[in-house]
Amino acid sequence: MTARRVMLVDDHALVRMGFRMLLAACEDLEVVAEADNGEEALQRLAQGGIDLVVLDLSMPGMGGLETLRRLRARDTRVGVLVLSAHDDSAHARRALDAGAQGFLSKRGAPEALTQALRCVADGRRYLDAGIAQQLALAALDGSHHPADALSAREFEVFVQLARGRSVQEIAGDLNLSTSTVGTHLYHVKQKLNASNQAELTLLALRWGLIER
Repeated sequence: MTARRVMLVDDHALVRMGFRMLLAACEDLEVVAEADNGEEALQRLAQGGIDLVVLDLSMPGMGGLETLRRLRARDTRVGVLVLSAHDDSAHARRALDAGAQGFLSKRGAPEALTQALRCVADGRRYLDAGIAQQLALAALDGSHHPADALSAREFEVFVQLARGRSVQEIAGDLNLSTSTVGTHLYHVKQKLNASNQAELTLLALRWGLIER
């Protein structure tokens, strides 16, 4: 059996070590690379030899969603499993729309990681049970997450700003001009009926999009 080659992308070394130890017991999965930010992950991916990526969403710099978008623009074959401390449907929907094949909450059971990776490796979708239920119920009753009104870029700017990043920092992370980020921020405030950064942060906390 040829093992699928896995890259772990997470800014916490202890988290990566835990995942590496967990996958070491799997004959069909082999961790061959690690990265602690999106920029490093994209550089490593360009070298080839990666079949699967385990990608954290909440990382410094460009963040997981932007990393995922750039990864998909370069390579459509690599399987991507997004791991997140956030178990809200908004992040899951955004990750799937950006090209992830799976979404798993870090609060889930450790053995779920291997199951999820094998599903993605086989070309199948994998969704954390709680997230799948949220998305299914929303589809049935026609409800939407309040953040669904935002475009992909607006959502990224919203979450980054709610985490305390400045317009200048966000522009650098996303490779955008400050005026473009400012325009996105204006639209975010209009759509979410917020007047300042503090109100946006409170909304993000209330919706579980950032941690306290």
